[in-house]
Amino acid sequence: MRRAPRLSIASGVILLVSIVATAFAQKTITAAEAKLHVGELATVCDFVASTHYAASSRGRPTFLNLAEPYPNQTFTILIWGEDRVKFGVPETRYREQSVCVSGMISSYRGTPEIVAREPGDIKIATKK
Repeated sequence: MRRAPRLSIASGVILLVSIVATAFAQKTITAAEAKLHVGELATVCDFVASTHYAASSRGRPTFLNLAEPYPNQTFTILIWGEDRVKFGVPETRYREQSVCVSGMISSYRGTPEIVAREPGDIKIATKK
């Protein structure tokens, strides 16, 4: 008598983790909702209200501030200088655009943020 093949425990765990990771990655929220999702993978979509390239600061960060301009930004997309060349001139490219950024939401001085490392992390929202 033949037995039906069974998934090994390791295969089952890998499958479960990939399903859960996909579900979290698909969560889409606004900049205002991001503060409730720190520590989670998500996609944050909103309007880029202000931008700034801090060329002389440590790490040469570029800030894309969503929903409200700095210093009252609701959410920040951070691009470190080491990754900046991949994005071209992000402070111009994304200024006054509706964008979606995907990644792990963290918090810096009370403001939620996602660090974008690759251009694919940020999508310009298409108008409907």
